[in-house]
Amino acid sequence: MTPKPLKRHKALQPLSREHHHGLLLSWKIRNGFNKNIDPKRMKIYADWFFETHLTPHFEMEENYIFSILKSDNELIKRALAEHRRLRRLFSETEANPKTLSKIEEELEQHIRFEERVLFPEIQKVASEEQLLHIEKIHQPESFKDNLEDEFWK
Repeated sequence: MTPKPLKRHKALQPLSREHHHGLLLSWKIRNGFNKNIDPKRMKIYADWFFETHLTPHFEMEENYIFSILKSDNELIKRALAEHRRLRRLFSETEANPKTLSKIEEELEQHIRFEERVLFPEIQKVASEEQLLHIEKIHQPESFKDNLEDEFWK
């Protein structure tokens, strides 16, 4: 019998919802490739998403969430390395299909890692005080998408 999944603490739920939007970015890029969309169009959207949603999300995790575990924790080291890698991929100025494909793959893998491995571990060791602090400083944002060019439809 497999153990029941840990219910996400209320303080971490907004971050999980943000992860959902990141997974949608990967899906949109995949869909764009399937429809032979010009990579420039996908890059414009990906850049907007990175600036508007991923950058503040990464900063929140790095400044307030990851510090619940020790900095030498292997899971934290992996998450930070993946954040650095994703920042480098998004910082590419060319609309290179290979780079967009790597963003699509690596972002999805990173989110799955955080949701399935890292967040449950953080939730296990976090004190109620730490979780309340996160809840207080990170209010759920209402996601506003950029619908100027819905290339994925």
